[in-house]
Amino acid sequence: MTLHLHLHQTIRGNSISASLRQVFTESDSCATNQLSAELWIERFLNHLNARLLDVLNASPTDAQFWQILADELGQALSGEVVAIALPIDDQFEVQAVAGSMMQLSPSISIARHAIGLELGQTFTVSELQQRRQLEWQSAWELCDRKNTYGWLVTVSSPMSTNLGAAFIQLRDQCVSRAIAQTVQYIRQGKKTEALIEKNQTLEAENRELTQVNKLKSEFLANTSHEIRTPLSSILGFTHLLREQGFTPSNLRHQEYLKIILSSGQHLLALINDILDLSKIEANQLTLQQESIEIVEVCKLALKLVQEKANDKGLPLKLVVAPDVSSIVADPLRLKQMLFNLLSNALKFTDRGSVGLEVKTVDNFVEFTVWDTGTGISSEQQQILFRPYTQLKNATPGEGTGLGLALTQKLAELHGGWVRLESEPDRGSRFTIALPCTVSASPVTEECPTPKIETSVPSQTAPASRLNSPRSNHILLVEDNPHNARLVITYLCKLGYEVTWSKNSEEMWQSLKQSIPAAILMDIHLPDVDGLTLTQQLRSRKRYRSIPVIVQTAMAMKGDREKCLAAGAADYVSKPIDLTALAQTVAKYSQKR
Repeated sequence: MTLHLHLHQTIRGNSISASLRQVFTESDSCATNQLSAELWIERFLNHLNARLLDVLNASPTDAQFWQILADELGQALSGEVVAIALPIDDQFEVQAVAGSMMQLSPSISIARHAIGLELGQTFTVSELQQRRQLEWQSAWELCDRKNTYGWLVTVSSPMSTNLGAAFIQLRDQCVSRAIAQTVQYIRQGKKTEALIEKNQTLEAENRELTQVNKLKSEFLANTSHEIRTPLSSILGFTHLLREQGFTPSNLRHQEYLKIILSSGQHLLALINDILDLSKIEANQLTLQQESIEIVEVCKLALKLVQEKANDKGLPLKLVVAPDVSSIVADPLRLKQMLFNLLSNALKFTDRGSVGLEVKTVDNFVEFTVWDTGTGISSEQQQILFRPYTQLKNATPGEGTGLGLALTQKLAELHGGWVRLESEPDRGSRFTIALPCTVSASPVTEECPTPKIETSVPSQTAPASRLNSPRSNHILLVEDNPHNARLVITYLCKLGYEVTWSKNSEEMWQSLKQSIPAAILMDIHLPDVDGLTLTQQLRSRKRYRSIPVIVQTAMAMKGDREKCLAAGAADYVSKPIDLTALAQTVAKYSQKR
């Protein structure tokens, strides 16, 4: 570093006071003239190098480099005006000018414009090529092997062109080498600029990755707690039931079952949120849009959070504007969005109430979930819709920070958006705006959510193997004994006779004994997978007409289509909704 500064100061101390013309003409002999001029050129190039280096360290533009070249050559070529012409469309425009006739003699003063070289003047490529071919060259291309940056153009007085071939050669050498040196610095500047931009990009990406990793680590910690908490309830209360012996009439045992069921539903919701976000980020989530009765879907969303509202003593309110009746949307996703917002509203509200308002605004249906809770500061509003992010005052272990991010993305998939209005200690209003299809069926109501009612058929029948076709005979192909027992127990209570096969070999043996009304086929089997078995069934005439209902935990885009393409009549996803299973089985078993 010290050596570089010393060299720099030495070059600067040796200022280029004389021009190439003066150095060439001051000596008596031609040989001395030649040697002096060559030494002067080397000194001049060193001086130019120092100036370019100064600029390079300050991250310059190309125009700054070209201006330095014009200034230095304007001084070196006394009696000439030097200009830089840069490309504009299909021409080259003068954008830097230096040097003047005043350096030729103190008694001569000719302005630049008098010799026809001004800022803004344009040249065609043909004109520049002609200037380059002249004996007294007045145009040089500014280029490297790949790029043409522009042209250097000079204009001289008649006296400048009468110094002979030796001076012309030295002049051309000086200009050419100065151009080459400047082009090299410009290329180096571009490389430096590209490296700086790349480093800035990498730094930004690293900061983003660090933040994402931090958020994901927090998410995994929250998710681990979220999973373990309901699992503890499920395992613990199941253990109590086993130790105490289950008595249906025992109210305490009924409460145990209620906790086990709600804990399992909580785990399923968590898994569904993670899968949904993954599908959206991978552009694999497809909406199933249809006409929806708005009041019905709103009541259903409120019904899902009624128990939580009751636990906190909070009333739920629903108000639907008179001009709102239906909308074209994905009913499952709309219910999911409303559920997410209502759950959050209840989470952050201890006193007052929570409500849902629906109205139309400019061809959009606006679903507004409001609460009288803690509210959200402007700082926290900035991060609220980021995945894996939760508010600072959120209850530890309650939620994963995915709900609002999912709601926003689902609204955008529908062509809508989500809006937030909130102030600390003054509650919040989350609005989902979706494009609407409205019918004129006025409805305005403010209502509590109805209680959930369930009914279980009392008819039971044992599982057995039959030797003749019967409409209530179901063949279950399932390798997991717990899942198999669940399905067998439930279907038998509905009056079906179920044959259980654990693998493909048992399935074929069972089919030889009797033809079932329908086959419930698991995908993941220990020997031959369920899709292959379905295809094999379709390829055999005897079994081709048996409806195959695929049951699988596969839940990504295209999975349902893949099952149907293999020949399945229908598809049931795991964990199995027993009510939906009963409806599906009934639909196909009654066909026989």
